[in-house]
Amino acid sequence: MNYYRNSCSVLLLFLPAVTWADLPKPTGDSILSPDAKLELIHKRNSDLKGGLTEGPAVAPDGTIYFTDIPFGKQYGMILRFDPDTGETTLFTDRSRKANGLAFDAAGYLVACEGADYGGRAVTRWDPKTGKRTVIADRYQGKKFNAPNDLCLDRAGNIYFTDPKYLGHERRELAHRAVYRIEPNGNVTEVTHDVSKPNGIALSPDGKTLYVVDHDNGTDSIGASDKPLKLGPMKVYAFPLGTDGNVQGPRRTLVDFGKEAGCDGIAVDEQGNIYLTARQLSRPGVLVIDPDGNEVAFIPTGQPNQAGDDPKNPPVGRPSNVEFGLGEESNVLYITADTNLYRFPLKVNGYHVHHISP
Repeated sequence: MNYYRNSCSVLLLFLPAVTWADLPKPTGDSILSPDAKLELIHKRNSDLKGGLTEGPAVAPDGTIYFTDIPFGKQYGMILRFDPDTGETTLFTDRSRKANGLAFDAAGYLVACEGADYGGRAVTRWDPKTGKRTVIADRYQGKKFNAPNDLCLDRAGNIYFTDPKYLGHERRELAHRAVYRIEPNGNVTEVTHDVSKPNGIALSPDGKTLYVVDHDNGTDSIGASDKPLKLGPMKVYAFPLGTDGNVQGPRRTLVDFGKEAGCDGIAVDEQGNIYLTARQLSRPGVLVIDPDGNEVAFIPTGQPNQAGDDPKNPPVGRPSNVEFGLGEESNVLYITADTNLYRFPLKVNGYHVHHISP
């Protein structure tokens, strides 16, 4: 989840859904078919104010859970889309600003709860009962900043990012870092060699940790009228040892320069990385190989949009992605603005967190 201060007010409005006919053609014949289309499957229909949809996660039964995150004191929601019926239902209307989601091997829903009156914790939900349990909310006795996104490995370790983009809460930790929660509850800092970590994913072999650096220049959007000075907008690859810790220097796979970078990440079974690129010049899902070379692009918004006109806000900026399961293993689910879309591909996704150790 990431915002710019000058886009905060415009997101208080319901944004229109993207029309596929109005978008540029996708690219990447090895990844997608030329006749494939982006399909709108959910539009926000609640009274939530501002924010965006986020964090799609596929459950063991193939349904898609995702979050709807408002601004301010509203709790936020976790919603559930059923591909068989096409219906979206409410899982909880008290998500405590849940953002990134993932299912573990036991079938529990793991959530990153952010700041701005959120839980500021990593939690576990029972899909059958709706019971919420806090897994961890502190590191070395200090409260997390605002857990944002997560991924799991075969052993059940939870890797998550802890930036901060908005909210009145005071930061207690010196760094905006990447952490790992072990099955026994122990919390370890994996790295803070990143300015503002956001999206996160593991390579299929578990040897590389991909981390998005999305530094928008403030920890509290809307708290100041001063222009923001953007930090790094990059995607890094960190080598991991057999102990799950970083071993060796990071590599920069993508540098978005002075534009907004990307948000959430997913990987396919071939090791390609799916990045939700939010730059106004080219919003969409950017697919790269492990060396950072572009192999496909799925537009989700018109290129070269203006970002400073409250009466004409940007539309189609994606926030996160997830692959389906089973017959939908090749279907990419995309959250953008306050909507949920899906797009069929030629390749299947990879879900290490659905593989038992």
